[in-house]
Amino acid sequence: MTAPVFRFAPSPNGELHLGHALSALTNQDMAARVGGRLLLRIEDIDVTRCTPEFEAAIRSDLAWLGIAFEEPVRRQSEHFALYEQALEQLKADELVYPAFMSRGDIRAAIIAHEASGQSWPRDPDGAPLYPGADKHLSARERRRRIDAGTPFAWRLDTAQALSRLQAPLSWREWTSEDMATTTEIAADPRQWGDVVIARREIPTSYHVSVVVDDALQGISHVVRGKDLYFATSLQRLLQQLLGLAQPSYFHHRLVLGPDGRKLSKSQRDTGLAALRQAGETPATVKAMLGF
Repeated sequence: MTAPVFRFAPSPNGELHLGHALSALTNQDMAARVGGRLLLRIEDIDVTRCTPEFEAAIRSDLAWLGIAFEEPVRRQSEHFALYEQALEQLKADELVYPAFMSRGDIRAAIIAHEASGQSWPRDPDGAPLYPGADKHLSARERRRRIDAGTPFAWRLDTAQALSRLQAPLSWREWTSEDMATTTEIAADPRQWGDVVIARREIPTSYHVSVVVDDALQGISHVVRGKDLYFATSLQRLLQQLLGLAQPSYFHHRLVLGPDGRKLSKSQRDTGLAALRQAGETPATVKAMLGF
């Protein structure tokens, strides 16, 4: 019988903090419960912000916590050609379109809409859904704009994608860390609208690269924070469209700061390295997180 496969997948665009430690330790603990394997994936498709120095710091922090992973470590930046194949499949199936609206165009469309007294729909992260004014451009006009160098991103035609499904989408969610029971969760990709699948300069996005990697690495259990709970709906849709295997999921609690928000690298929340320098030990960090 094949052993379950778990993964911890940080982005090397900042230092790991307590929230990352919780996720890594939860993956380690759940993998140990079922005799599973634990992989480390470096999600570095954002080549402008991700650095080798941050990756080295991640490895150092994880080693300090006593978390061991199988080698070799997968780096997404080394597999852009593979993600582009997935994009080309979606293009061939006519499920994506080049979206030319700039942020200013989007903002103007939303302001005009809300001037009528109607609110504009937003995704689970609070970002406005894409207006899609250019969704029905002719192939000739799309090519003319692309050839002219007009900036664009590839967006998923979510309504068209959902119309191709033969059955409702759902995913299996573990209800607790002891993995005693699961529940079936109905997926709702519509809440994300027409999301960015790739950009002209980067032939992938987080959502595409993560489902491709999970399938290629044989990930059977995706264990991550509740901040990615709603993203599962969209990723289940992509798995179905691309013919990829479906893992099971567990979305663990988040570590919150004093102001009640989740910890964030962009907000420069205290990193594990700083805690180590302040005299904390792996044992005290684990105690802070309930391990």
